[in-house]
Amino acid sequence: MNFNYISLIIALPALGAILIAILPKLQAKSIKYIAAIFTFIPLVLSIFLFINFDRSSAMAGVMQFEEKISWIPLINANYHVGLDGLSMLLFLLMSILGFLVVLISWKIDLRPREYFAWLLVLEMSILGVFASLDFLLFFIFWEIEVVPMFFLISIWGSGRKEYSAIKYVLYTLFGSAMILAGILCLYFTTGSLSMVDITRSGIGSFLPVIPAALMFFLFLGGFAIKLPVFPFHTWLPDAHTDAPTAVSVVLAGTLLKMGGYGMIRVCVSIFPDAARQFAPILLGLAMVNVIYGAAVTLKQTDIKRLIAYSSISHMGFVLLGIFSLTQVSLTGATLQMFSHGLITGLLFATAGIVMHNTHERDINKLGGLARQLPIITVIFTIAGLGAMGVPSTSGFIAEFMTFLGSFQSAVPVARIFTVISILGILLGAGYILWLLQRVFYGAPLDKYNGTKDADRLERVYSAVFIVLIFLVGVYPSILTNVIKTGISPIVRLIGG
Repeated sequence: MNFNYISLIIALPALGAILIAILPKLQAKSIKYIAAIFTFIPLVLSIFLFINFDRSSAMAGVMQFEEKISWIPLINANYHVGLDGLSMLLFLLMSILGFLVVLISWKIDLRPREYFAWLLVLEMSILGVFASLDFLLFFIFWEIEVVPMFFLISIWGSGRKEYSAIKYVLYTLFGSAMILAGILCLYFTTGSLSMVDITRSGIGSFLPVIPAALMFFLFLGGFAIKLPVFPFHTWLPDAHTDAPTAVSVVLAGTLLKMGGYGMIRVCVSIFPDAARQFAPILLGLAMVNVIYGAAVTLKQTDIKRLIAYSSISHMGFVLLGIFSLTQVSLTGATLQMFSHGLITGLLFATAGIVMHNTHERDINKLGGLARQLPIITVIFTIAGLGAMGVPSTSGFIAEFMTFLGSFQSAVPVARIFTVISILGILLGAGYILWLLQRVFYGAPLDKYNGTKDADRLERVYSAVFIVLIFLVGVYPSILTNVIKTGISPIVRLIGG
């Protein structure tokens, strides 16, 4: 394919944002339709790329739909984008969520012009991160998302929204500074900004101008904040709790995955020796993420904060899979990122409906909603089952592959940390079942009589989430066949 599909997909949300921002006298409904159109077309094109993605073993390690144009010749920077089996999945996930969050935001009436413009800029930036193959381009897209996230949380959020927005920005900028330092060190060492060229050559083929371990930790620090890894996680519950529902969906669905993606694309692929050397420490942190996140989740009384802390636990599974350094574990970690984006996205979307319709988010003040809101109850229960990893959901196969691969790892103490991390599944079942019991079951409360159930639009976008969760759970090879083309060359680099 010679057509620049990736650039078009990235550009369309940006074009939609510009139109929304500059066209005069737009009504709120027109703004929403423009946002829907300029996110639906990228979704269709992303599905087209996914269908036409070459899954043959001959394409392992090959970037597909590649575009490369000289950008800043003086520093050898290029506009270079492309997709392999790793980035294709996350690129598709962002395209799916980009359209769905517009539907989730349909009831936004406060300054809709600015809201939907920032939402589309956010989608554009995250798509750019997953498609970039030049470090400078990657960093620019990485930084762009900070601006829309700040405004979306601080203006359309709730609670301590300004505090949470500023905290998110400070954490993100600190992580970005580490990534920029890593990029500069890598450039001084290799003279290149190409992710593909540096990975193929291997960092060991260059003179050790700057120790590889130092560069590894600079990148790792930035990505660990975004994932997030304990103890750099404290921004996440605040941001999730105070963000508007659609922003929480994007935050959980794809923004966190930028950290996991960066770890695989940069830390493991470019610094395989450092990844092997420090894997035991990172597996220990993964175990802490899983257990600590799940334990703290059990103590939460705010419905959104509970889901936020559960994300910390599930991102521990991703970290466990990445630094177990086997093909099965890395495949499981990638699948976990995709699955978590769908399941937690649905949990946040449904929690938003509950909060909007009942005007309550305190779990202790909810109860018995199953009789008054039966459709919402069914949707939330399905999402909860996915989060628990019940068979036939995407959560089950993702966690199963992650644990299987990590248990087979040659990394010392990997088996011990894996066995302990499995306790996270039991704790996860505990907080999900407890949440369902407290919010939806028990005696119904009279004050919620007459509360509206999910409307037609809410049923439609919830159905999309549910279909995808079960599709991946029942037929995981639809994704794993793609993932293997991106993961297998990385495994060869690390000797896993």
